[in-house]
Amino acid sequence: MRINDSITSLSHGLAHECSKLVFKAIESYCYISIYTKFRIMDLPWNNPTTWYLAAISMDFFYYWGHRASHEIHILWAQHQVHHSSEEFNTAVGLRQSVLQGCSFIFYLPMALIIPPSLFITHQHFNLLYQFWIHTKAVKTLGPLEYIFNTPQHHRVHHGSNIWCLDKNYGGVLIIWDRIFGTFASEKNNEEIIYGLVVNRPSFNPLQLQTFYTSYVFQRFSEMKTWKLKLCSLFYGPSWRPGSPRLGLEEEKIKVGPRQKYDIKIPTWCNLYILVHFCVIIYGYHKMSSYYLVLSPFSILLFVVYILSSLTSIGMMFDNHPYACVLEVLRCMLLVTAIQNFEFPALDQTVLTVMEVFFLLSGLFWFLKCTKVIQIIPKEKLK
Repeated sequence: MRINDSITSLSHGLAHECSKLVFKAIESYCYISIYTKFRIMDLPWNNPTTWYLAAISMDFFYYWGHRASHEIHILWAQHQVHHSSEEFNTAVGLRQSVLQGCSFIFYLPMALIIPPSLFITHQHFNLLYQFWIHTKAVKTLGPLEYIFNTPQHHRVHHGSNIWCLDKNYGGVLIIWDRIFGTFASEKNNEEIIYGLVVNRPSFNPLQLQTFYTSYVFQRFSEMKTWKLKLCSLFYGPSWRPGSPRLGLEEEKIKVGPRQKYDIKIPTWCNLYILVHFCVIIYGYHKMSSYYLVLSPFSILLFVVYILSSLTSIGMMFDNHPYACVLEVLRCMLLVTAIQNFEFPALDQTVLTVMEVFFLLSGLFWFLKCTKVIQIIPKEKLK
């Protein structure tokens, strides 16, 4: 596991968790409202049949929501974040778009029969199952491969090889792909190339979250008629005027072995990033534990801190020329915030330690920016 790619995946996961503070509330409101007003039957939540029905329904609607995220361009603009890693490991399972929470609309038909408590339960079970299948360590699970989505099947889904595209959408079960014609087996004689068909060379989560959405709206503005504009949003990513909804197979880019994007930075910088990333996780943990009693302004400060920190870390991994400037600003603004605002989720000792920690970090990067401190880049070391 490369530290730059893995922390980038975890950064997307943290950003996604921050967005869930909003989307989960909307999802709960919509689901409960539909269930309360429009449910067509009352199923006992503790009946085994209800549990099986909830599990199968969850996976069925996940399949169609996932498939739509690949076949509808504006949805792919968000889902591509999950496919942007050139690695395939468990950290990639956490790499999600901040707008991934909007996918709850695909599950709303379940509210007609499935109680909200079972919806939430099986949503979490489905998500937990999908986490472990992001691995190259498990080769095959024998007969289980016919029924369940496994690491072998999901490796194909994450491949950018031409034969991997738009295949194996299932969550827990692979039977939906077998039924609806989107299944493909892993090939023993061909290496799977992970990442996007055209990769974005960056570890900056802000850039990876937004670049494709910008491209989609650029294409939208270039189309001459409203019909073509709408097609550019709601047809597939490979669609062009005059082609079928998902594009022509012969026009799709054929990806072969390629060099991975991997900027080398000094070991001290990797350690610095790792320590600060742990501090970010601590900050998120405190916010998520106390957010119900925090003021909206305090929550906003926490979220801005987390997102700016993740962006700064990504720019350092990219060896961006302005990374040190952003890091100085981030650290100094955090010191100012600690001195001027109340943080009930943190006790005074922790706040004092963090104030000193960020003050020293900001001073270090200021001296580096002004070249008072000179550090030899890793690639120049003999």
